[in-house]
Amino acid sequence: MLRDVTIPLEPAEHLGGSATNDGVDGDDGSHRAVRSDAQRNHHRIVVAAREVFALQGSDASMVSIAHRAGVGAGTLYRHFPHRIDLVEAVYRVDVEELAVAAESAVRDLAPWEALRDWLDSFLRYSLGKRVFLTELRESFEKNPELKLRSRERVEQSFALVLENAQRAGVARTDIDGSDLMLLVGGMCTGPTLVGAQGERLLAMVLDGLRVTP
Repeated sequence: MLRDVTIPLEPAEHLGGSATNDGVDGDDGSHRAVRSDAQRNHHRIVVAAREVFALQGSDASMVSIAHRAGVGAGTLYRHFPHRIDLVEAVYRVDVEELAVAAESAVRDLAPWEALRDWLDSFLRYSLGKRVFLTELRESFEKNPELKLRSRERVEQSFALVLENAQRAGVARTDIDGSDLMLLVGGMCTGPTLVGAQGERLLAMVLDGLRVTP
């Protein structure tokens, strides 16, 4: 699993409905408590959605997600009025976790191990993303900025782990992060790719990248 990161939470005043109107007008302490509760619910829903998407794929229902999160349908729809809103939230967290995983790998591991382990994380991220790929494409059409920002974040991570290995003299230097992203990204998003096949292909990519004394 990728390292957990803090999920960005929406202020309660942006959620509508009872999130800011429970008979506590004028009481700052009560308002803060309501916002905190709304933020916890937001977090629980996104975490539950990731789990349900992984288990049920495109068949995952909003009812199943609400049940797993331990919230009512009304609470879920106040946070995420449409299923695509929830898909976007899960995707943003996935991208952020991938970026954090790259930073952690560079910090904690030897350069080659950091590159290898992060590319394995990218493979698992890509395989997991396919369960809601149709909805994600729809989201990208409506919100091109989301696709652009996410792509930039992922490309930065490719560059981070690759350049770290290149500086250490363990990876070839005639390739950059965008090249590696195109190579591995194209492979990992193949519609028929399965985990074992992805691991074999990734091993071949790594063999081609590695510089041995």
